[in-house]
Amino acid sequence: MVIAGYLASALIGLSLGLIGGGGSILTVPVLVYLFGVDPILATAYSLFIVGATSLVGTVPKYREHLVNLKTAVIFGIPSIAAVYATRAWLVPLIPDPIGTFGSFVLTKSVLIMVLFAVLMVFASVSMIRDQKVGKAVDETAPQRFNYPMILLEGAVVGVLTGLVGAGGGFLIIPALVLFSKLPMKQAVGTSLLIIAAKSLFGFLGDLTHYNLDWILLGTVTILAIFGIFLGNRLSRYIDSDKLKKAFGWFVLVMGVYILLKELVF
Repeated sequence: MVIAGYLASALIGLSLGLIGGGGSILTVPVLVYLFGVDPILATAYSLFIVGATSLVGTVPKYREHLVNLKTAVIFGIPSIAAVYATRAWLVPLIPDPIGTFGSFVLTKSVLIMVLFAVLMVFASVSMIRDQKVGKAVDETAPQRFNYPMILLEGAVVGVLTGLVGAGGGFLIIPALVLFSKLPMKQAVGTSLLIIAAKSLFGFLGDLTHYNLDWILLGTVTILAIFGIFLGNRLSRYIDSDKLKKAFGWFVLVMGVYILLKELVF
């Protein structure tokens, strides 16, 4: 199982390199089911792994002028504040167990995994449908920001990231296109920087709550980063759109499996 976990760790980065997102949605299941990490601790590990790999993925996008720093700051501030507050104060306040319903005991770990599985289902639908977001953006027009919606979306994504440890790129990218009027390619690059910043700052909120296995954390992170470089090279020869839909179906199956495992079996 541990060997499978290391291979899956590389797959996390590989998917980021090949299709530009989605890999972070695998991080928590890999840590929980293959490495045997407690779900609450796994969300903390995931923040660091997702943050580090996204930061590495941002570098080539920045060199290609596909990262809008102003947008990243405006969207990132409420998101970073929300994810830090969630990890530092909200998650530790959740009782364990939460409640008993007949013979079923809803624990904190089960709640986190169920929330994560629901997120996986929504993310998979986004990848499978491959819907176009909004209208084409005029790249020569002055950029305008919908500040109230950016503040709301940033806070919501931050809380979601803080709870389940996933990057939430499938929510951030449409928001950047709709509320910040970014072209799609810039939205993808900018979202990587936002994910990196909010994930790493959120991880800081965990440092006083958990004893971390830095060897496991470092190994998984290095393998994921290796996967990004490999994925970037392979992306020149592979149809990313078809791969994205196939990956979406895989994420959907995983999400349904986690729901059944946590709630039924």
